[in-house]
Amino acid sequence: MARPVTLFTGQWADLPFTEMVAKTKSFGYDGIELACWGDHFEVDKAIAEADYCDNKRQALDDAGLQCHAISAHLAGQAVLDNIDERHQAILPDYVWGDGDPAGVNQRAIEELKQTARAAQKFGVEVVNGFTGSSIWHLLYSFPPVPPSMIDAGFDLFAERFNPIMDVYGECGVRFALEVHPTEIAFDIYTAERALEALDNRPEFGFNFDPSHLIWQGIDPVKFIRRFPDRIYHVHIKDAIVTLDGATGINCSHLNFGDARRGWDFRSPGRGGVNFEEIIRALNEIDYQGPLSIEWEDSGMEREYGAAEACEFTKKLDFSPSNRAFDAAFDEAND
Repeated sequence: MARPVTLFTGQWADLPFTEMVAKTKSFGYDGIELACWGDHFEVDKAIAEADYCDNKRQALDDAGLQCHAISAHLAGQAVLDNIDERHQAILPDYVWGDGDPAGVNQRAIEELKQTARAAQKFGVEVVNGFTGSSIWHLLYSFPPVPPSMIDAGFDLFAERFNPIMDVYGECGVRFALEVHPTEIAFDIYTAERALEALDNRPEFGFNFDPSHLIWQGIDPVKFIRRFPDRIYHVHIKDAIVTLDGATGINCSHLNFGDARRGWDFRSPGRGGVNFEEIIRALNEIDYQGPLSIEWEDSGMEREYGAAEACEFTKKLDFSPSNRAFDAAFDEAND
């Protein structure tokens, strides 16, 4: 049976929920992954208002759309980050508060806990998101970075995320970190270390997104096979490396869409990700969850791209075989 193809609404939060639901259905999707910003899924209202979650679910049911996950990337980013003025633009006012960094960190922690409670109330078992990182700025080791500073970053991750994961365990909800630059885990080895820091507790796993791995030179299929029991959700998202001797992989402080960058995101099927092998690897680990399209392509009109991406993904997906292809030879000889 084909996995549901859903659309992540994070890049569409400028549109109201009702319009986003209608567009998602018109593009051909089976479901929707609601971002916890804009008015798509508001955690504070989900907790405070008795009928909020029921009304959201009814609107999706009326449109014939499934919802398997909500996403708390923005609040999650502020849990571990060294807070600065950039964070005000991505956080709700009640999380930003007066902007005092320690206060923002603490309020973000509470928001991520509340998100688990809201997810339980809404009837979904996965919250996708970010963690932020207090040590991302230490990536290039100059001035030389002593191991103790990296150790301290993962210790802080454990200190702040274990209490969050306690709430997720109480709610029967799993947190799926999107392994991504600027997070505590951004590749295979840091993902291993993040799991170890939390003693491999089951509430914490990954939202697999190949686009953030491929430009780093990491084979996304190896990530799936390394963490077969921790792939809690999947994003279908593409990227392409465009190094030409002048462009750099660190992208020269140039924003997405600038042709001088050394890599950029692309609409699914139009970049460098080998989705065929990804589907085969997901079949190997028996992943049955949604294939959720996170659509980003600065060079393409987004409604055209979202509809095309849905069609691409539905054609891409296939079920594994339940028999060996050459079994017929043995059967014919019986």
